[in-house]
Amino acid sequence: MKIIDLSMLLEEGMQTFAAHWHPFYESTQLGRHGIENRETRKIILGTHTGTHIDAPRHFIKGGSTVEQISLEQLNGKATLLNLTHLPKKHEISRNELVQALNNQCPERLVCRFDWDLQLNTNEYYTDHAFFSESACQWLVDNGCKLIALDTPQPDNPLNGRGAEKDAPNHKILLGAGVVIVEYLVNLSAIKTNVFTLIVAPLKLKDGDGAPARCFAIEEV
Repeated sequence: MKIIDLSMLLEEGMQTFAAHWHPFYESTQLGRHGIENRETRKIILGTHTGTHIDAPRHFIKGGSTVEQISLEQLNGKATLLNLTHLPKKHEISRNELVQALNNQCPERLVCRFDWDLQLNTNEYYTDHAFFSESACQWLVDNGCKLIALDTPQPDNPLNGRGAEKDAPNHKILLGAGVVIVEYLVNLSAIKTNVFTLIVAPLKLKDGDGAPARCFAIEEV
């Protein structure tokens, strides 16, 4: 058995979406060896800091929250889809996705772009590939329960707050109860197309999202 960590390191200075609704990560030491004789820390982070899940509540008013999502939905057999050949800013059409998956929609889909290589650049948020609305609807219609990405989102970066269409893919997926996992790293270390995915978000009451430790388990 081989375990592959797919999670970003939470540390001060890490890349965070630049908006007032996404706080920067902070860590402050409170307990100190030689004084209190134990070390403790206060941390400040957002529900979408680093590797995290989006619960439906993130974009769906009244949608389910993190603590209401079953562990069975988050964890289990997953299919890795290698999309590293796609150019920057490419929209993945429904036909492209169907063909890449041989018309077999997995319950958990992990999409590899190797986009974590763009972390700490301006392009990380502006130039990633993304899915068409029809591609996301195909996933919903064919039973996908979780989509995980090493990009910051499944939407066109132009479709943000204030755009004519604000995050339509988030709304299609989350509106159907499909969990989105974002900011994965190290997908290139996975050597099998099918593996066991573990997604362990913090159990936050009323959580619209939560930082998560994610890893892959390969049978060797």
